[in-house]
Amino acid sequence: MASSFQCFWGLFFSLSIYFIQATPTSNVYIVYLGLNQSHDPLLTSKHHHQLLSNVFECEEAAKQSILYHYKHSFSGFAAKLNENQANILAKMEGVVSVFRSRTMKLHTTRSWDFMGLTLDESSEVTPLQLAYGDDIVVGVLDSGVWPESKSFQEESCLGPIPSCWKGKCVKGEMFDPKRDCNRKLIGAQYYHKGFEEEFGPVNPRTFDYKSPRDFVGHGTHTASTAVGSVVKNVSSFGFGQGTARGGAPRTRLAVYKVCWNEGLEGICSEADIMAGFDNALHDGVHVISASFGGGPPLRPFFKSQAGIGSFHAMQLGVSVVFSAGNDGPAPSSVGNVAPWSICVAASTIDRSFPTKILLDKTISVMGEGFVTKKVKGKLAPARTFFRDGNCSPENSRNKTAEGMVILCFSNTPSDIGYAEVAVVNIGASGLIYALPVTDQIAETDIIPTVRINQNQGTKLRQYIDSAPKPVVISPSKTTIGKSPAPTIAHFSSRGPNTVSSDILKPDISAPGASIMAAWPPVTPPAPSSSDKRSVNWNFLSGTSMACPHVTGVVALIKSAHPDWSPAAIKSAIMTTAYNRDSTHDSILAGGSRKVADPFDIGAGHLNPLKAMDPGLVYDMQASDYIAYLCDIGYTREQIKAIVLPGTHVSCSKEDQSISNLNYPSITVSNLQSTVTIKRTVRNVGPKKTAVYFVSIVNPCGVKVSIWPRILFFSCFKEEHTYYVTLKPQKKSQGRYDFGEIVWTDGFHYVRSPLVVSVNNAGDSDDSLSYSI
Repeated sequence: MASSFQCFWGLFFSLSIYFIQATPTSNVYIVYLGLNQSHDPLLTSKHHHQLLSNVFECEEAAKQSILYHYKHSFSGFAAKLNENQANILAKMEGVVSVFRSRTMKLHTTRSWDFMGLTLDESSEVTPLQLAYGDDIVVGVLDSGVWPESKSFQEESCLGPIPSCWKGKCVKGEMFDPKRDCNRKLIGAQYYHKGFEEEFGPVNPRTFDYKSPRDFVGHGTHTASTAVGSVVKNVSSFGFGQGTARGGAPRTRLAVYKVCWNEGLEGICSEADIMAGFDNALHDGVHVISASFGGGPPLRPFFKSQAGIGSFHAMQLGVSVVFSAGNDGPAPSSVGNVAPWSICVAASTIDRSFPTKILLDKTISVMGEGFVTKKVKGKLAPARTFFRDGNCSPENSRNKTAEGMVILCFSNTPSDIGYAEVAVVNIGASGLIYALPVTDQIAETDIIPTVRINQNQGTKLRQYIDSAPKPVVISPSKTTIGKSPAPTIAHFSSRGPNTVSSDILKPDISAPGASIMAAWPPVTPPAPSSSDKRSVNWNFLSGTSMACPHVTGVVALIKSAHPDWSPAAIKSAIMTTAYNRDSTHDSILAGGSRKVADPFDIGAGHLNPLKAMDPGLVYDMQASDYIAYLCDIGYTREQIKAIVLPGTHVSCSKEDQSISNLNYPSITVSNLQSTVTIKRTVRNVGPKKTAVYFVSIVNPCGVKVSIWPRILFFSCFKEEHTYYVTLKPQKKSQGRYDFGEIVWTDGFHYVRSPLVVSVNNAGDSDDSLSYSI
């Protein structure tokens, strides 16, 4: 009794002092302890309390500081700490890493047809989509779900919920599990403690639902794209008319709401994301889709939610698919680069929304937009209403623009939101927005808006130089197959990988421009409080939209090949990707007029049908990543703490080589002299007896030799190792060149990108090693 009394007063005084001294500098920290060794959630939580008691007056104070226990798939916790407490914990035995919880940002009817998963005459799904997915659960970590959407209604053909499922639907604001969950939507949970520590209570300020229900819209959109049920006769404002469905429409859905509304933008706390990962893996999901991330500088793998969550997922055989980020076309902007996960770039499809502009009945220009009604007015240059011609609210000259259409120029597509608000504020009727060539992607706007290229914009600008001229904007149309596709979207983040330069990222490209999918009707289709419209389907662009396209295909492959590891599934997707557009020419990189290279597109564009039967795969297990982790600076003790029991851990020098990680692509970022790299492939084709021949495209200035050049597979020999020797034949420094290696049996074409930087023309810095 006395000890309890002392702890109470000790807690009282310590909290008083902590409130006065530490609260101004206290933040949410994540303490990562590696694999959960006890497998008992109660014992794991107790261990967390004991560990945290070392930096508090007593265990009771430690308990009050904790936001989350990560106690299922891995061990750790999120707690309110000051910097001194965090530093003390980081030095304790058994602690793998301690890092501040950051906030991440959230990075269809035609896209599946474009990729070959077409509908038949009865508008049903393809045999591939119909046959596979019923036994697979996809976990979507995002902003929740709008359960009433037809995308998440169960179909009569769905069987009982898979017996392996251990998850649940939880009750919350405007979300009743008995009403909102079914055999399609089988899991729904939410996590908000990390967000609220950073931004305050979810309600009423943020206008979100304290439940799995989605207000932001992003989570509903991505889940619908990945696994949405078949819904006929959908459109958004009459555009994109057709039948909507996800890539794996029979697959089950579990949502983990880790992102919340902050100014009509989705914000996700790492503390909440870690809780979502922990529960999703415990619940029994087979694939995780995560369309969020942070830009450079990137943290080491085990000081980030993405690296930790996806590593433990990989060990459990769960594939994790991330978006690459929307910071392109700048180089080295790619995020989510852990080699045990899939990183997805965004590309266009062959659907466009041409919008005709007729100026003074003389000049006709075709742009892109979602204009529903004819707009008439006078076209005026931006400088008339904005200082320096800069279309933003703060530069307004406070002139009324009633009946005017404003012509604005920008080199940054992301600025269009400011321009729209600015022209709405001055009462204009419409906006014509001139962008660099290849950057015109139609979006849902708050005012009739047409995107044109700067050459067209200059032509219009010269014509209205003396005075505004009459202009008519016709309603937009939907066209298919009229423009070369795919191209890499200008916003898609690019390589090289800034954490580990010898691992190619992004891995793959998929549709991510003007993608239509399900949407909450209470949320405006354009991210503006002035938008009062309501839709059930909406167009969005971003690598967030590309990510669930790959997720859906991963679910199909996992269902068809349940024994394949995440590495084998990733290999199948990467080695079957294509690099030619609809005109059979090279795929272009948006944001420039150059041919897309592996830093733009990864291995190429997603090809779902080919990925189901790749012929050969480059496989890896958790043990295969150990030498890689050693090579980038992790110690044997740190690695032992995170891998499954019984895994042999050795960091001997002869074992260490990033280049020898059995990745489906080969990247050498610092080739100074001749090197030899090995790769191992396994035959997974329908014929156990097969012969594969190799062809090579040499990167400029590099001689590539492969031995052996023929691989013979049989029932007794399903795996083969081959060696790639790279010999520099030029003097160069820091310039990347690209080639490829293709193995073929005449039917399968197993292609690996080859990325090499010859660095022998002067002093060179070795790549930095990263440690926990």
